[in-house]
Amino acid sequence: MGLFNRKRTDGATFDGQGEERKGMLDRIEYNGLPDDLLWRYPYDNISTAARLVVQEGQEAVLMKEGAVYDVFGPGTTTLSTGNIPLLQKLINLPYGGNSPFTATVVYVNKNTRRNLKYGTPHPFDVQDPLYGMAIPVRSFGMFGVRITDSTLFLREMVGTQHLFSTEDVIEQFKGLIIRKLTSNVGKFIEQNKISVTRISAFLDELSNFVKKGIQEEFEAYGMQITNFDIESINFDKSNPNVQKIQDAESEAAKRRMEGYTYQQERQLDIMEGAANNEGSAGQMMGAGMGLGMGFGVGGAFGAAMGNIAGAAMGAQPAAQPPQSAVPPPPPPAMAVAYHVLINNVQQGPFDMNALQQMMAQGTLTRETYVWKAGMAQWDKAGNCAELQSLFGSVPPPPPVM
Repeated sequence: MGLFNRKRTDGATFDGQGEERKGMLDRIEYNGLPDDLLWRYPYDNISTAARLVVQEGQEAVLMKEGAVYDVFGPGTTTLSTGNIPLLQKLINLPYGGNSPFTATVVYVNKNTRRNLKYGTPHPFDVQDPLYGMAIPVRSFGMFGVRITDSTLFLREMVGTQHLFSTEDVIEQFKGLIIRKLTSNVGKFIEQNKISVTRISAFLDELSNFVKKGIQEEFEAYGMQITNFDIESINFDKSNPNVQKIQDAESEAAKRRMEGYTYQQERQLDIMEGAANNEGSAGQMMGAGMGLGMGFGVGGAFGAAMGNIAGAAMGAQPAAQPPQSAVPPPPPPAMAVAYHVLINNVQQGPFDMNALQQMMAQGTLTRETYVWKAGMAQWDKAGNCAELQSLFGSVPPPPPVM
């Protein structure tokens, strides 16, 4: 697909070449390729009696020395001084008659041109908003354009160039796109707090965001960008910053699966180190670790073990109150809060009184699965020491013979 056709500017491919240069042209008609965005008529020896033919979806622009005289829509127009007053004023042609003059006719196809490819020639850095690291990326995709203002496009994009080069104009389009792309990709991931390594999951949203940023640039050239599709955002997986981010995401996913946080993991590391130390503090820590692992990590155990860890790490013991001082009252017991699985539906949490009523009603049995904060997984109520008092001396169901 071409925007301009360089070969046709010298008339080499025009039907009936040669004869038209000898006299005045009496018929001007489009002879470009169907997908040319613009096509310059190869001759400029025009008569004021010439008939200008414009097809549907096209405009013909009459120019001289870079200045636009007039724009013609679909149909057939006679280029006479009666129809085009500018010919008499600007070219100094006599009124009426058949007079020769030189001018350029450029046909503009205003249909959309799609599937124009772009690609960043070099990687550009994008700051990852979650990890604060710069990641070099490259982007590839396709876009489509259409001319909305023929006069503005020819003045801004073409000017007084003698030859229209497809390659030069395509490069101007790509330059506009890449310049806006590199800045808008960074804005998008910053506003949405997305890691660069996950940007491929948001290509549709990113494409629309970048398109809005590019459209204003194209409007200044009398153009509209009809579609803009980012097909890929690539980064080098061997880049040190990329590897650091991927390692961090892998660790975070592991902690989510195992059900504890980074702070809890560090607390466990400290307690393991203290448990390996010699002395009573290490022995106490070892016993605490075994107890804690039996009931799950977190909650009250985390706080208690944090105090033990502080002592094991050399923290100063708290000052003892005088013997005559009244000791502070004990802290209130933590309320029991169990979730209960009834008919495969999770309900609760329930305190001990509610659980006792459920047991009396037969809703809660030894075989009912329960869970509370600190338990590693759901377990039968009959296996929970804390709930044994609810069932009292009621024997379990007899075995099936």
